[in-house]
Amino acid sequence: MILNKLRLNGIEALTDETGMLQHSKYSTVDRKEGYTTDDNARALIATLRYYRYYGDQESLRLANIFLTFLLHMQMADGRFHNLLGFDRRFRDEVGSEDCIGRGLWASGYTLSSEAPKDLRSTAKEVFDRGLPAAHGFTSPRAVAFTILGLCCYQKAFPDDGNVQVNIVSLARRLTNLYRAEALGNWHWFESYLTYSNARLPQALLAAYEWTSDGEYLRIAKSSLAFLIETQMVDDTFAPIGTKGWYKRGGVKAMYDQQPIEASCMVEAALTALNSTGDREYKRTALAAFDWYHGGNTQGLTLYNEGTGTCYDGITPEGFNRNQGAESTLSYALAYLTLKEHNLV
Repeated sequence: MILNKLRLNGIEALTDETGMLQHSKYSTVDRKEGYTTDDNARALIATLRYYRYYGDQESLRLANIFLTFLLHMQMADGRFHNLLGFDRRFRDEVGSEDCIGRGLWASGYTLSSEAPKDLRSTAKEVFDRGLPAAHGFTSPRAVAFTILGLCCYQKAFPDDGNVQVNIVSLARRLTNLYRAEALGNWHWFESYLTYSNARLPQALLAAYEWTSDGEYLRIAKSSLAFLIETQMVDDTFAPIGTKGWYKRGGVKAMYDQQPIEASCMVEAALTALNSTGDREYKRTALAAFDWYHGGNTQGLTLYNEGTGTCYDGITPEGFNRNQGAESTLSYALAYLTLKEHNLV
């Protein structure tokens, strides 16, 4: 069963006045694990999407908390800490490139949202301060997250020619990686498939929408087709497992399957639908979303409608019964992307 309307209770339960807490023990918040920029960036996008479709003031209140968190975690040089303890002490010197990229995506998304002007102005300062760090990224996912943020920024400021210059610069990094790694039947940007894979073709599709560069579209379609073929088993979505991933020439790990992969595939497939008009991408998006509702290799329903949270994954033995921020937000982001396309 797919919900008629997504509720915010799961996100609310994991959020306090500081931000969204990272982990839970079953459905009980585990405060000792603290907070991450990764999760609060995702939460900012999710709640602003929710506000767009439902006009809910509670979602706007939550979005303000998450943007405040990003502002607090950003360092003077524009990079972000990722880890904050419940005692409000930083637990790292600097966050990963992926963390910084997610912060840029979330602040860029805020700029193109229906958020109040003050929130958008704050987000612009966060983005502008953080963007220079992206030019030193080596992580393909960090590059992809930044491209997605830049495309949102371009939507907010369509006459700013410098934004497109940055989109092109980063998109070329992905195309160069693809040309270097895509050999034979391996149509990918790296010699392995790990996490958040679909964000890479999604970023090139987004770049194509702003630049009309046919190479971005060609590589995005090729890599996404490869990813779909790899992750569909008898018409059932089966994301790359974390216990071994999938290396070129090796065997795909089936478990543990993570909710974030279904969410990334939903968003990438529907971005591809927008770019190409090919209705097969709609089928892919719905199959990926059905993963949460029993359309998976073990027939398990991962979304807990009572708590509004999502189980943390599928193991060979069944559920990972914890219901943390990443999983809950992954479900929300997937649902709200389908909502944008009138598919829920």
